[in-house]
Amino acid sequence: MTDEASSAAPRAALHEAAAPGLPSVAASSSPSSARLIGLDLARGLAVFGMYSAHVGPDVTVGGPVGFLLETARGRSAALFAVLAGFSLVIITGRPRPRRGRAGRQAAARIALRAVALIALGYALTSLDTDVDVILSYYGLLFLLVLPLYRLRAATLALIATAGALFLPQLLYLIRMLLDDGAWSGIVVAADPLARITGSDGIVELLFTGDYPALTWAPFLIAGMAVARLDLTRPGIRSRLALIAAGLAVTGYGLSWLALRLIPHALSAVAAATDGGSASSAWWSDTVGEPENGMAGAPLAWLLVAAPHSQTTLSVVGNTGVALLVLTGCLAAADRLPRLARAAAPVAAVGTMALTVYVLHIIALWFLNDVWYVAAVEDETMAALPVLLAFIAGALLLAVLWTRRFRRGPLEHLLHTATLPARHIR
Repeated sequence: MTDEASSAAPRAALHEAAAPGLPSVAASSSPSSARLIGLDLARGLAVFGMYSAHVGPDVTVGGPVGFLLETARGRSAALFAVLAGFSLVIITGRPRPRRGRAGRQAAARIALRAVALIALGYALTSLDTDVDVILSYYGLLFLLVLPLYRLRAATLALIATAGALFLPQLLYLIRMLLDDGAWSGIVVAADPLARITGSDGIVELLFTGDYPALTWAPFLIAGMAVARLDLTRPGIRSRLALIAAGLAVTGYGLSWLALRLIPHALSAVAAATDGGSASSAWWSDTVGEPENGMAGAPLAWLLVAAPHSQTTLSVVGNTGVALLVLTGCLAAADRLPRLARAAAPVAAVGTMALTVYVLHIIALWFLNDVWYVAAVEDETMAALPVLLAFIAGALLLAVLWTRRFRRGPLEHLLHTATLPARHIR
């Protein structure tokens, strides 16, 4: 297939949904295609959520704008991760996983793409912007969860649940060992990835980074479980929405209750995070850095559900929100054609998420020493026009590009990089 779409591409070319770095593949017009458009719509919303976190304004502006900005913090990245798991299953075979030569080729495609994402992530990190680039973490996560692609939905859901319950606690134990021992330095010194990138390499990607794979893997596995479901069956999406709402209420609700019912929990969290917004630690990223909370109040910090806190409650709550957005977008694409048509530009952004994600980081790097920094740092609404300009630019680029091409430019390069997988026997 070529990169040029047919003359009916804007409305008829429907795309396989994926997180940044996974491809969008044209599909025929059908009910299942409508659901794939819903995934692209969810992915486009996640892109704009990341824009809001990286571009501004600061959430301290308050009001409805501040609330919307705070809602996107961390949860948009979790939505990307859930969609990445869904996309991994699509590539490796849905509803039935590919086997034999086809299965090996699909697995190799994802592995090659993962390596490319790791490299691209470190290249963007070297620009030294204020963005915590997630691509390298995604690359490692694809490699870690790839062996699970043949499992059934129920098995994947059990693994995701177990991961959400136990992996955050394991992460805390490992981080305490990292703080108290010298073995991490030995690992980093022997890690070729650390030497090449000037980072902590695999230790950072697994344990100490902003998106540690140990606690982000459950998001991808949850997405894989959803992809294994037969979404055409009556009531499946309704039950999925109820489960998603239950997860969100459980994660954030238990955190809210625990922080208020357990003596000194709020004060311990506030002291550990230099007086951060401990009262809203059940849902807000303004509570502070997780490493401070882990070190200063390790037991109390387990009660926090802030998006980047790396706790069980945060994983549960964020997964619920991601699945709610996903089911809402699927329903909109399937049942509300007028809304789906109106949101088509957002879905177009979703088809080239990697390209627009990378471009916005490059733009932030270019504007780093210009008026933009002052606009963001004064913690007012001055950055709102900048955010709207970023969103408008992404929409315009995506609409114009998808009128002629099936893939975004970086998506096409990644697709080309995976072509050697065709030679696997």
